[in-house]
Amino acid sequence: MITFHVLTIFPDAFSSYLKTSVLGRAQKKKLIKVDLVDIRSFSSDRRGTVDDRPYGGGPGMVMKIEPIYKGVAQIKSRIKKKSRRQGTRVILFSTRGKPLNQDMTRRFSKYQNLILICGRYEGIDERVADYVADEEVSLGNYVLSGGELAALVVVEAVARHIPGVLGKYESLEEIKGSYPVYTRPEVFWGKTGKGKKQSWRTPSALVSGHHRKIKEWRKQL
Repeated sequence: MITFHVLTIFPDAFSSYLKTSVLGRAQKKKLIKVDLVDIRSFSSDRRGTVDDRPYGGGPGMVMKIEPIYKGVAQIKSRIKKKSRRQGTRVILFSTRGKPLNQDMTRRFSKYQNLILICGRYEGIDERVADYVADEEVSLGNYVLSGGELAALVVVEAVARHIPGVLGKYESLEEIKGSYPVYTRPEVFWGKTGKGKKQSWRTPSALVSGHHRKIKEWRKQL
């Protein structure tokens, strides 16, 4: 079983999605576990302050290293002693990180524990990237308000590699390939932008029942 330890100031943002579909079933089967950790619980004051003004000036606030460092340290202390050192990986979501891809998610699935750090505000004290995280990851060439969505993407993308999470091994995109799919009805009557009615048909090869033709059709795309 792989455990995802998610450090965030918005743990409630994950609840609904994690209970549904593939991830919900995977947790019930105890194939994966998601540990939501509130960064504010590691704040040094009663208000749960996790940010402060940036040195050198500039707009916005910066997440402090102290509560994140304490959070990661506590998670590591809770990880079972039998887990090997290489069984844990600390990931920081950052616009300067390496773009997430399938090879990366496959590599992450080999770990027993993934600690995912979700930033907010104008960013995170750079010492988290330098001394706490093992690597920085980005979802792509765009900016989000925080790392929570990125963490959900990583949890789902990595979980798909765990045997038993998907109904069938063949459901993996890299196994079956990527191609257009159709289902009933064979012919659907829709309308164009001008309101003209027209038939949208399923390719004849797919409804032929001829396995070789179906395979060749998919290879052409």
